[in-house]
Amino acid sequence: MYEKTTKIINPTGLHARPASDFVKAAGKYKSEITVSNLESGVSCSAKSIIMILTLGLANGNRVKISAEGEDERKAVEGLVALIDSGIGE
Repeated sequence: MYEKTTKIINPTGLHARPASDFVKAAGKYKSEITVSNLESGVSCSAKSIIMILTLGLANGNRVKISAEGEDERKAVEGLVALIDSGIGE
């Protein structure tokens, strides 16, 4: 298992469009990937748009991305970089 923590920088949080882009990116990896909202303690699969939206990730929330599988390091690093980039916003 590999994991890393980052912070949501999007002014309006991880709403529908950036959440969709995040889930699409997560789907490219073979590993099982989990996203945790460290403010609420709730976790879910990174590959489910419905579950990602239920996390309620707002600007400034700390998130942990963890993965387990053959491309776990690449998955975590790629998804953290995507969040750190603001996911196109």
